[in-house]
Amino acid sequence: MRIWDPLINDDIRAMYAHYQSEPRLGSSPALLLIDLYNLSYKGGNKPVRELLSTNPSGCGEHAYKAIAPTQALIQLFRDRQLPVIYSTRRWSAHSEGVHSTQRQRKALTEEDYAIYEAFRPEPEDTIIYKPRASVFFDTPMAETMKELGVDSLVIAGESTSGCVRASTVEAYSHGYPPILIEECVFDRNPVSHAMNLFDMHHKYGHVMPLEAFKAHLRQKFPLGS
Repeated sequence: MRIWDPLINDDIRAMYAHYQSEPRLGSSPALLLIDLYNLSYKGGNKPVRELLSTNPSGCGEHAYKAIAPTQALIQLFRDRQLPVIYSTRRWSAHSEGVHSTQRQRKALTEEDYAIYEAFRPEPEDTIIYKPRASVFFDTPMAETMKELGVDSLVIAGESTSGCVRASTVEAYSHGYPPILIEECVFDRNPVSHAMNLFDMHHKYGHVMPLEAFKAHLRQKFPLGS
């Protein structure tokens, strides 16, 4: 059963019957890790409702649940020496009042937008600093993709309904077929999470469970070949 199934009725299934979604992993994929910064984990592994008064940007238990599968996903790419790209907020944009969404924020520091310790970048990785939701908007992302020779993207991170969705739509628009790993993307709102995955799966990319993606990647990029 897919994560969105409890929310989808027969009428909605009929509406989406004309959309075809197949995983399109190219010959030179990259892993895009969207906004895995400290702020998403600030406040700890708690229900989001318990964080709202102190850290309305926190994803609480949803963020922590995705840590182990995301670490496994990163290792799959590192083992194959495939590119890993991180995105985070451009602090200068934040301090100038340019934000990804209209959500109200508590007092923040530049450290809030540092990559969370569980996902520490390696020297060979790329970090894209962005002012808005999409990793492609007002950043060198498109040029970076060309320099790395990337032809498709595998996406993890947060939030599903915000920066992940914006970046997925733009990846599709730029001609880089996106695959989203179900256990490795997360959102504060589980309903928005499920429905945005459903919509993106049909319109802009393909949503795969981690185990299915592992098998797909190993078939295309076997170790020791």
